[in-house]
Amino acid sequence: MVFGIRAVIEAIKSGKEMESVYIQRGLTGSIFSELRVLLKEGNIGFQIVPVEKLNRMTARNHQGVVAFISPIIYQKIENIIPQVYEEGKVPLILVLDGITDVRNMGAIVRTAECAGVQAVIVPLKGSAQVNPDAIKTSAGALYKLPVCRHESLLKVCRFLQESGLQLVACTEKTNDFLYQPDYTAPTAIILGSEESGISNELIRISDHLAKIPMSGEIESLNVSVSAGVILYEAVRQRLVAE
Repeated sequence: MVFGIRAVIEAIKSGKEMESVYIQRGLTGSIFSELRVLLKEGNIGFQIVPVEKLNRMTARNHQGVVAFISPIIYQKIENIIPQVYEEGKVPLILVLDGITDVRNMGAIVRTAECAGVQAVIVPLKGSAQVNPDAIKTSAGALYKLPVCRHESLLKVCRFLQESGLQLVACTEKTNDFLYQPDYTAPTAIILGSEESGISNELIRISDHLAKIPMSGEIESLNVSVSAGVILYEAVRQRLVAE
């Protein structure tokens, strides 16, 4: 945690990767304006919050700004995809749309690393923080598997399609089961939150919609379990094809 306007400014200038920034509602002044410019230039997401929330984060003199430095360095998917192709591998990418629970995030990344996924993509806003709980649940996989954070999942998914990857959205809004897509092709699998699922804009551009068969009375699986089910169908198909 870094708190105080000047301290957060210096952390950003030194190149620290910001996981999240919280700014007191109604904050003004020239130093705050400098901070706003840096946040905009660095495409760093922030939240405007009541001072009470900042006071709960720290009892120190935070001056209206509290930030958390990320324990990982986020990477760019635009650099990873060409590298995967150059290594002669078939891309398998995971896109997480609105996964906000840190333990689900950690469990998903752990499974993804075991399944040979080359990168996980999350949105700049509305995603679980990469914090000690997430890292612990991932069994350290968050240190090993590249995580890419992008402002627009729609744009990054279109980039993936332009790069030759098919988009497979794991959703119940279809009659097709997850076994039908050909995962031996370059693939990006999209998973959504348990509350709202995958956004409609990503559903619309997906090449395949795939659901997990359900026979019980409970209508959905935990998203980390769903990730394991669909990822290991991709692993199974790729092993059979070798």
